[in-house]
Amino acid sequence: MTTLNDFIEEQLKDPVFKEKYDALEPEYSLIQALIDARKENGMTQKQLADATGISQADISRLEHGTGNPSVKTLQRIAQALHMALKIEFVPQKETGIG
Repeated sequence: MTTLNDFIEEQLKDPVFKEKYDALEPEYSLIQALIDARKENGMTQKQLADATGISQADISRLEHGTGNPSVKTLQRIAQALHMALKIEFVPQKETGIG
């Protein structure tokens, strides 16, 4: 039986798929960081919502990738999680294409 990771690995051999997949990486990294930070603080979505004044439905949307948070929203979440928000620009990796 093929796992999802096996399937993705196979698809990543296609340069067009890989380009689109890689373009989503920053969004998915942010989502995972949010989920990890919430869990490390032992908080449920509801508890985070209560601490931030952001609705639980909006917290859920953020964690499912269907929300588009502002920097101000991310700062409120970071503060409630006793964390600092860090956003940075880093050089792109060379692709060797072109």
